[in-house]
Amino acid sequence: MHFKQRALAIALGSLFISGLAVAEDEAAVIVSATRFAEADPRVPANITVITRGDMRDTPATNLPDILRTAAGVDVRTLYGSLGVDATVDLRGFGETATSNSLILLDGQRLSPIDMGSVSWSAIPLESVQRIEIIRGAGTVLYGDRASGGVINIVTDKSGRPRAAATASAGSFGRSGLDVHGAGGGDRGYFNVFAHYADSNGWRRNGQQDQQSLSGRAGLYLGAGELFVDYAAYKDSSGLPGYLTTTAYHADPRASATPSDWQKRDGTRLRPGVKLPLTDALTLEAEVSTEGEDQHANYASFGSRSDRNKDMLSFTPRLRWRHGLGGLGSETVLGLDYYDGDVDARYSTAPRQKASQTSSAAYFQNVTSLSEAWALTLGVRSQRLEQDAHQDAYPPWFSPAVDGSATRRRNAWDLGASYSGQGWRAYGKAGTTFRFPNTDELFGFSAILGVPVFAGDLKPQHGTIIELGGSFALGPLQGRASLYRMRLEDEIGYDGASGSNVNFDPTRRQGFEAELDWRIVERLKVKLAYAWTDAEFRDGPYDGNRVPLVPGNKATLQLAWDAGRAGSYAALVNYVGERRYSGDYDNVRGMLSGITTLDLQAAWAFAPWTVTARLLNALDKRYAPYAGYSPWIADHYYYPADGRSFFLSARYDFR
Repeated sequence: MHFKQRALAIALGSLFISGLAVAEDEAAVIVSATRFAEADPRVPANITVITRGDMRDTPATNLPDILRTAAGVDVRTLYGSLGVDATVDLRGFGETATSNSLILLDGQRLSPIDMGSVSWSAIPLESVQRIEIIRGAGTVLYGDRASGGVINIVTDKSGRPRAAATASAGSFGRSGLDVHGAGGGDRGYFNVFAHYADSNGWRRNGQQDQQSLSGRAGLYLGAGELFVDYAAYKDSSGLPGYLTTTAYHADPRASATPSDWQKRDGTRLRPGVKLPLTDALTLEAEVSTEGEDQHANYASFGSRSDRNKDMLSFTPRLRWRHGLGGLGSETVLGLDYYDGDVDARYSTAPRQKASQTSSAAYFQNVTSLSEAWALTLGVRSQRLEQDAHQDAYPPWFSPAVDGSATRRRNAWDLGASYSGQGWRAYGKAGTTFRFPNTDELFGFSAILGVPVFAGDLKPQHGTIIELGGSFALGPLQGRASLYRMRLEDEIGYDGASGSNVNFDPTRRQGFEAELDWRIVERLKVKLAYAWTDAEFRDGPYDGNRVPLVPGNKATLQLAWDAGRAGSYAALVNYVGERRYSGDYDNVRGMLSGITTLDLQAAWAFAPWTVTARLLNALDKRYAPYAGYSPWIADHYYYPADGRSFFLSARYDFR
């Protein structure tokens, strides 16, 4: 970013923070800020809540596309309109976004322990009540892999009697069916969501399908609750592969690997309890077990793979409203235990197995020094044990790989917030860390020319400072933040050495802002903007930009409720230019920025609702993900879908 643009961003940030800064809805319940439901958590954080109403007003057909409307959230999808393989990047981590942006479902980790993508198929869009996005390090409350922030997807837990079915169809053979129902009474409740979607794909060999069944059942225990969440899902997709520069420009719908495919299926079961022990003390705890099987056939390479993952977690916590002298004070104390295994088998490479056990203790205290001032202090200590094994190649090539490591890191947060009449400002400082994921345990020695256990890979760690604020002024609401994060030993893959490494120090700084303006009762506009500066600050890449991180990103949403004439929405999404994947030397040019337009119209004829969506309405040709490979001496691209039309009809039974 040029000096004038940077100065403008900082000036705008100062203006927003001083009070002309989308404000917290003080009536909304936030869970992510304390891991307990709070109407006003008063923590120093930049929190965005995407409500059910916001989702209805967004021209999107999958959850990742909903997320990309928020400031500072970049979404990259390799294939198709279902978002099966989408990567979500908070605050500019590029290649390692999956390992630095923590995705939660009702407070439980969805982010896998390896480098795999989040299983978005497990979350029907119809089941989502709201989405909470906390930018900046969420390490104290949530631990490893939350350096960029935390996205908590909160599902509908109400037992309000209702039932509905939605059928959909669209371009490129798209079809779908969603059915949900719920009921309850004085003793308990239940809800269930069933989802199916299928598409032939815009690209050849771009077929995708997904199915899921999920829900929750609860039994009331006085003011408490005993519940169980459950989910079963599966998806499959063709893998059309990347296109070289010439092929991409000649025919972006082509497939380089017309016979490759993948599929996966999984289950999740999470019983838990919410129990007020006294007027001042509340216990919440969950035990979660999940498993996933993945299968892929890379016919173009004559290779097949099978990967099995299992995870067990236990997450008890206490909220203690104890006061501090004459001051209001609340402390959250918790333990996090996670145990996971990955077993990967390949037809053309040795079998790999890895396991890890993580245990952590944390606390967070929020003390109200006055009606306006609140002070927050948090600390976390986490221990991670990891083991890895790789079978031997033929003995004349390389031996088996075995290794284990135990790593420990601590993190802290300190911040303060000031609440005025219709506005709030905050400041905070803290630390963050990330351990290697299980795939990063398998290294390569350039000296010996053989695979090795990456036991010397250090935990990533660093500091973050942030200033932010929010306001509510009549029809205007807004929020903004300025931040700087400095990391040491950032973990990533360096193509020059052919292995995962600890990079030289890096720095991320930026400005994020969101503005809601209800122009009139039936017309509203949302604007989100993020400037992100991610670069190396030492070593051979000193001053170079981190690949795949756009310097500027913005969205503009318009929603108009025309009453009996229907409701209409438009979304303009801009993603600025960025360096190609793997180009740490910054010598391979820039992946061009892109502006897309999505449109939506809905008409209600109770009990029917008909919705039409036109995505990529201008039929832009672009690639959300692209890189440069020295092996082919060329750039490679994963094209986005062209113009697509979708129509759905919903029937509400009650």
